[in-house]
Amino acid sequence: MEKKVEVSILCQIYGKLLTKKQYEAINDYYNNDLSLSEIAENNNITRQAVRDIIQKGVNKLFEFEEKLLFMKRTLDQDKQIQSIIEELNKIKENSSDKKIEKIINNVTKELICLN
Repeated sequence: MEKKVEVSILCQIYGKLLTKKQYEAINDYYNNDLSLSEIAENNNITRQAVRDIIQKGVNKLFEFEEKLLFMKRTLDQDKQIQSIIEELNKIKENSSDKKIEKIINNVTKELICLN
């Protein structure tokens, strides 16, 4: 996974555990696509200070994920759900029973809601 996407996801999961400055800087940099200079100007600090704040925050996000594994579990669960949906579709394609088809459609809808 691309680092920018990974940091963005981690920020969504663990962002509230960061300091307000770290969260805002990471959010601006990774999600709002602001440059270090723009963030520095908006906060009346140096570009280097923004870089340090972001780096410390990103390190914390990866530490949280290393310990708690929420992102990994979510991505693994999404893969499992997708695999189950694929298997249900195979059953549906090979079945002519309308009751089975209806049940499979209902289960598939529920799984999609979890995804």
